Amino acid sequence: MGGLLAEVGKRLAERWVSILVLPGALYLAVLAAGRVLGHGHALEVARLVRYVDALASSPRAGSVGSLAVVLIAGLLGAAAAGVVAQALGSGVERVWVAVECDAWPAPLRWLARQRVAARAGRWDELTRRRRVEVERRARQRALGPQASTATSPPTAPTGIPSLADQQRRIARIALERPICPTWMGDRVAGVAVRLRREYDLDPATVWPHLRLCLPETTRAEFTEARSELGRTTTLTGWGVLYVGVGVLWWPGLVAAAVLVLTGWRRTRAATDLYAQVLEAAMRLHAVELARLHGLVGGEEPQRLDRRIGRELTFLLQGQGHLISLTAPRSEPVPSRTGETPAP
Repeated sequence: MGGLLAEVGKRLAERWVSILVLPGALYLAVLAAGRVLGHGHALEVARLVRYVDALASSPRAGSVGSLAVVLIAGLLGAAAAGVVAQALGSGVERVWVAVECDAWPAPLRWLARQRVAARAGRWDELTRRRRVEVERRARQRALGPQASTATSPPTAPTGIPSLADQQRRIARIALERPICPTWMGDRVAGVAVRLRREYDLDPATVWPHLRLCLPETTRAEFTEARSELGRTTTLTGWGVLYVGVGVLWWPGLVAAAVLVLTGWRRTRAATDLYAQVLEAAMRLHAVELARLHGLVGGEEPQRLDRRIGRELTFLLQGQGHLISLTAPRSEPVPSRTGETPAP
């Protein structure tokens, strides 16, 4: 047991140093350099070198007590900066991966609804254009042999993008009709939309139970995807912190812009991966959860369908008496916990 605790402590210390202390120490060093140089001497490295030499030649710099105080203060300051960056990253995540924005304060909730309406309007228009183009091409294929005997196929009107380009434009807004103010939020919420539409399965109800019976490899994959999402938003939190450096030293604003942009791009990729792993786990293992609850008999593999999804959702919501009822297939399954598990 002693060896196990020592190994756990070692891993925690390594994680603490890599995640909090090292980025925090870099931040404190940049902040100190910005305070020394200021806006007027932002790129004068020689000025910074002279300042460091002056500190090193100070009589107090050679004492053990001074060095110990500086070291402890630096470690504590670096750790504090790391904690603040993580807190800012959590706030960024709540904004970027905003699935349940109706719980926001009134002004932000109004802005979020306006954003959702604007995105949904663009999505509806692009979807309508694509549907019109698909119907036009279908009519061309149906009437082409009768309308003309020319050897060359009928050409599309100029200026109309291909169906693949139109689909990419739609996907850049959202894969499903937008219900969130951001693409990242819709990417996660779209998992629930598809599972409810195809299987009457409510992920917010089923996921906490399903996660407990996932295979170890699948659980590790999901944990890594979720951790990557947290790391990318923390990177953005560091970018927000560097804005404070930019107040004293303008290159700090450049660093802040680079960190925020990089964090945004990486968070989009991490959100996409998280949603993929979540949806794949639900589709692949929901039947096993239903078998554990006695909703599926035998050991033969069985495909997830509407009956299993509906009965599993009713059972885990505490509405087992509704399993014997025949609900219309178009009737949505009620949910008391929201559309998706919290990212």
